[in-house]
Amino acid sequence: MPSTRSIRPLLLLALCTASSLFATPSSAQDVYPSRPVKVIVALPAGGSVDMVARQISQQLTSDLGQPFVVDNRAGGSGQIGVPAVAKAPPDGYTIMVSPASFLTTNKSIFKTLPYNPETDFVPVTKLVNQAMVLVVRDKAKYATPADILAAAKANPGKLTYASSGDGSPQHLAGLMFESQTGVKLLHIPYKGGAPAITDLIGGVVDMAFAPLPEALPHIKSGKLHPVGVLSEKRAISAPEIPTLKEGGVNNVVLSAWIALLAPAKTPQPILDSLGKSVKAMLRGDAKNRLIEIGMEPAVDEAKPLAQVISEEIRIHADLVKAAGLVPQ
Repeated sequence: MPSTRSIRPLLLLALCTASSLFATPSSAQDVYPSRPVKVIVALPAGGSVDMVARQISQQLTSDLGQPFVVDNRAGGSGQIGVPAVAKAPPDGYTIMVSPASFLTTNKSIFKTLPYNPETDFVPVTKLVNQAMVLVVRDKAKYATPADILAAAKANPGKLTYASSGDGSPQHLAGLMFESQTGVKLLHIPYKGGAPAITDLIGGVVDMAFAPLPEALPHIKSGKLHPVGVLSEKRAISAPEIPTLKEGGVNNVVLSAWIALLAPAKTPQPILDSLGKSVKAMLRGDAKNRLIEIGMEPAVDEAKPLAQVISEEIRIHADLVKAAGLVPQ
């Protein structure tokens, strides 16, 4: 019969083994991700934001071993899809790819929002910058910024520009152009960038401040003439297009950026895992593909995205107030 002294080590070994077996499932649950991840885009499929979301979702699926599935929840200028992310558990299984306007301009153009862009989300990383470009159909009439300024001063409030809607980056660009040059333009809002560009090509409106990816195919085909990009320097995607600053118009700088965000309080290791994968993609094979269509991968930027959002909220609020827009 074994002694008590000899049984004790065997009991301890059995207990340790049982403990390790019972701990295994818990440890597996701690590995992120252990199930599919929802990537919400508060816009219809087919646009530039959706396209970027699908590219990074494919990369995250490949890198992290679980499906990252794009979920388009369009409507209400982001007020359907964005709150769904704000209210989601901060566990990394609901994330969002968003345009700048839902995080910056919406706070000024709506009386109330069902989310707070500064406190309800934590930025993972900015994904791309989309330069804005001033484009016209009639090159003979409006070849340069000076031509547009002369026409606008001669006919205040008569020169028309198209946008994808009130508060859109296109609209803000027009407000900024007016504010910095002292001219008065006539804003013609549309229900999206595509119909705005279509009417510009058709001669219904005089010009548009468009995201470069939307305008670039028509610039290359000769249907539209680029007057200048709204950037500090020329766009990598189209270095032949001068900046507005080169044409004598200063301080009209606007980028229609796109970012990846998660609900506030999402654990930092999850944010780090997502950010590492996406940033590697933006530096790798996807970089040239994005540049070809007019987007510039946004990696290694000096200013934190949370700071960018806060600053742009204030800048856009001033523009909206100066334009006399009444919050909806």
